[in-house]
Amino acid sequence: MLLLGLDPGLRNTGWGLVEAAGNRLRQVADGVVHSDQALSLAERLAQLHRGVAEIVARFAPDEAAVEETFVNRNPASTLKLGQARGAVLLAPALAGVPVAEYSPALVKKSLVGTGRADKIQVAAMVRLLLPGCLVGGGDAADALAVAICHAHHRATARRMAEAAS
Repeated sequence: MLLLGLDPGLRNTGWGLVEAAGNRLRQVADGVVHSDQALSLAERLAQLHRGVAEIVARFAPDEAAVEETFVNRNPASTLKLGQARGAVLLAPALAGVPVAEYSPALVKKSLVGTGRADKIQVAAMVRLLLPGCLVGGGDAADALAVAICHAHHRATARRMAEAAS
């Protein structure tokens, strides 16, 4: 099962692909889609969408997972992040890839054990859980963390559904 994790941001959107086979996880690829700050908001959103759509077309993931938007003190920044998130969510959805969403706190808690972990702790756990992984930056590490979180939670949901039937 190939899982795409996405960490949306207007400047940088991290992405990471993880192959899940039972309880074993393996990093496939990761990176960052950048938008040009000199462009209009609409053009930047189009860049993000095209970049993620290219990743989806290239790797054909079975499922995707996106980190939810956190609300910060600046409403304008939160709104722009939400718009970037929408552009990112749309790419796998239009390709027919199921998309799950996870809060930042749940992603951190799933990997580190606490929802208040910092980026350094998350990146360290990504490297521990994906042996041999050379993460391409903080945004890519966060995206891989989202993919790992999805791998753990989708397996649990599947086992619960099987037990109920």
